[in-house]
Amino acid sequence: MYAAGLRVSELVGLRVADVDRRRGVVSAFGKGNKRRLVPLGQMSLEALDEYLADRASHPKASSSSVLFLSPRGTPLTRQAFWKRVLIYARAQGIRKPVSPHKLRHSFATHLLEGGADLRSVQTMLGHVDISTTEIYTHVVGDHMRKAYARAHPRA
Repeated sequence: MYAAGLRVSELVGLRVADVDRRRGVVSAFGKGNKRRLVPLGQMSLEALDEYLADRASHPKASSSSVLFLSPRGTPLTRQAFWKRVLIYARAQGIRKPVSPHKLRHSFATHLLEGGADLRSVQTMLGHVDISTTEIYTHVVGDHMRKAYARAHPRA
């Protein structure tokens, strides 16, 4: 989810065929019934390969085109994914409120902090209006001000 900035509904709706391993992209079906291609990094593709190898050993896996399955072999639900995020966060000692959407927010923020342009982030997030994506720029502004203050000799 973090690697592609997907919404929870997009993640649980992914099909195995939605991942193009050769091109390194995922085709997400988002709001407004629109599809978009989002690149996946090498680490994500490798993790996905491991997951798919484990998934193949499940008796119900071959009969489902859904990418992410529950332990019972049924499609993973939004609620089950939300619960997983909470369990993993607590296991890491995170006590602040968490949600799957924070992963999406982190995806956008990290791209902008790394120098990605706003239009590219807008496209990857599937935002129709650029102003929806611009909410992430205030975080980047704070990050840049702190970096400037730390590094510039006249700051």
